[in-house]
Amino acid sequence: MDLTLKIWRQPSTDEKGKFVDYQVQDISADASFLEMLDVLNEQLVVNDEDPVAFDHDCREGICGACSLYINGRPHGPDKGITTCQMHMRRFKDGETIVIEPWRAKPFPVIKDLMVDRTAFDEIIRAGGYISVGTGGMPDANAIPIPKRDADIAMDAASCIGCGACVAACKNASAMLFVAAKVSQFAMLPQGKVEARERVQNMVSKMDELGFGNCSNTYACEAECPKEISVSHIARMNREFFSSKLISEKEK
Repeated sequence: MDLTLKIWRQPSTDEKGKFVDYQVQDISADASFLEMLDVLNEQLVVNDEDPVAFDHDCREGICGACSLYINGRPHGPDKGITTCQMHMRRFKDGETIVIEPWRAKPFPVIKDLMVDRTAFDEIIRAGGYISVGTGGMPDANAIPIPKRDADIAMDAASCIGCGACVAACKNASAMLFVAAKVSQFAMLPQGKVEARERVQNMVSKMDELGFGNCSNTYACEAECPKEISVSHIARMNREFFSSKLISEKEK
C-alpha cells in the first residue's frame, strides 16, 4: 500500500516544530506500524535526510516506549494495544496518517516523536515501592490473599507507564497511572505498612509536576493499552482522603 505520512518534526525541546509530509510506497499490510516507520527512515537516510526520531524498545507491547499519537488517538485506532502491536492492515491504501508525540506539559518533546517521561519516574520515586525488608524468599502461601484482591492488584500492576492516559486526557491528568501504582500495593498486605505515606507523596508529586485533575471523561480508560479500569482512581481517592483524615487526627 502507498501512504502519506504527516509527521511532527521538532529538532529539540526549545525549538518550534511543524508537520512534514512524507510518501511511502509498497508497504506490506502485515508490517507493524513501527516497521513502516523503519522503512521511512531508511528512505530518509538514503536521501541524506534526518530520520524521524521515535521511541521503541521491546516491540512486543510490554515496555510502552512506542508511544505515538496516530490520527488523533494514543497508540492508534485499535483498542487495547500499543503502537508496536498495530499492523498496517488497519489502514487503507492511499490514506493520510497523522503522527504526533504525546501532547502534555509534563512530557516535553525531546525530538520529533520522542517525549521526556521522566515525570512518571519521579512519581514512582515519591512512593511507588515498598521498603519492607523481606529476608529470605517466603513460601507462596505464607500470606493468604483473597483471589479478588489479587486479581485487582494484578490488573493495576499491568500498567506499563506509557502515558497514553495523560495524552488522552483533556487536562493531561496522570490520575490513572498514579491510581494504578497506588492500587497495586493498596490491595496487598505487603503494601499496607507504608500506605498512608505512599498515596500522599505520589499525589503530591503528581500535582507538583503539573499534571491536571481528573474530570471523569473516562478517556484514559478508553485509550489505555492494558485497559486498566478507572475504578482504581476511586480507590486512590479513598486511600488519599482516609490517609489525610488519619494524619490530621494524629497531629
